[in-house]
Amino acid sequence: MIISILAGSQSSKSISIRIAKFLKNHLHQILLEDEINIIEANKFEIPMDIATYKNDGSAPEHLKELVDDIYRTDGFILLTPEYNGSYTPVLKNLLNHFPKMHRKPCAIVSASDGALGGMRAAQQLQLLIGAHFGLMSPYMMVVPHMHTKFDEEGVLLDPKFQLAIDKFTEEFLWLLKTVTRP
Repeated sequence: MIISILAGSQSSKSISIRIAKFLKNHLHQILLEDEINIIEANKFEIPMDIATYKNDGSAPEHLKELVDDIYRTDGFILLTPEYNGSYTPVLKNLLNHFPKMHRKPCAIVSASDGALGGMRAAQQLQLLIGAHFGLMSPYMMVVPHMHTKFDEEGVLLDPKFQLAIDKFTEEFLWLLKTVTRP
């Protein structure tokens, strides 16, 4: 099984990438044999929504590895910091370049430095997932005060937050395994 964490921060000094690092390590501890990837949307020079990339070799050379990673993925975790009350434009632009991904399980992680943890971004991602992926894990993980939850290496600093992580992980993996079973 292949899981990709789409890290949607636009900043080269992203704080939310800490969450992606944590989730990658956390999922590796549970799914010892499976592949867990982090795809950082801000690392790719993707033009504004001018093409849909198919898995047929037609993508620009610098995006072929990204296209391959997206098509190989069995389930996605969309991670976004709240950006002006929504998810980030770089995440939306990345997803706009791919056709609808029917029956690919998807989960939402939103984060902010404020007390609501990017809840507005998470709510808007629900609409995007419904249109783009079709299958959404019912339990989102919202990360309030994200700068106090994880350190730069993705180590959890707030042990009380483990309960939210465990519930999120349990629900996402249940959906992923249910959908990808032969």
